[in-house]
Amino acid sequence: MSEIRVLIVEDEPLIAEDIGEYLTNNDYSVSAIVHNLTDAIEAMQKEQPDIALLDINLGDNMDGLLIAEEINKSYNFPFLYLTSYTNKSIVDQAKYTRPMGYIVKPFDEGDLYTSIEIALYNHSQVNKPRQFNRDLINDKMLNHLTEKEFEVLNDIYEGRTNKQMSGKHFVSINTIKTHIQKIYDKLDVHSRSEAIAKVRSLLT
Repeated sequence: MSEIRVLIVEDEPLIAEDIGEYLTNNDYSVSAIVHNLTDAIEAMQKEQPDIALLDINLGDNMDGLLIAEEINKSYNFPFLYLTSYTNKSIVDQAKYTRPMGYIVKPFDEGDLYTSIEIALYNHSQVNKPRQFNRDLINDKMLNHLTEKEFEVLNDIYEGRTNKQMSGKHFVSINTIKTHIQKIYDKLDVHSRSEAIAKVRSLLT
């Protein structure tokens, strides 16, 4: 899958399905929809999401914060809180987990889409090596990236969707998917978040 993969952690199934439908209509892929801490951790291990949307309150507890801590400890992808909590004590607890956004329910689709896009971009810039160029990457690889593949890799870093890349490069979405798959093959990865992590490790 070359689309941006989103993990949805939401204990209200109808809300979760609505979010999933909106995302798939806007060039994202839903890696999983889960409703509790245990399933969220399993989904992170198996599905390798690129970003997560976390409800703070799952059932009768604040497991969304624990999921965020697990992402920070064991994974390296951005997450946003999608929650009805606005009181200061909860916000204070949430901010220490370093989310890339905090969306208060009820929200509209435009806010969600914009927040995800900004979160992906900000996360990529924080994690982008200072020396980021094709020659340096190719020096560490057996199968070299072409100039176009490097341009698409840079778009991945900046959190662009396949549709956005298609418009930027004036090619079809299928052509973009082909470029991304070639990048994955050369880097020996299977997702955008893995690609970002692999390049970072090559350049550090």
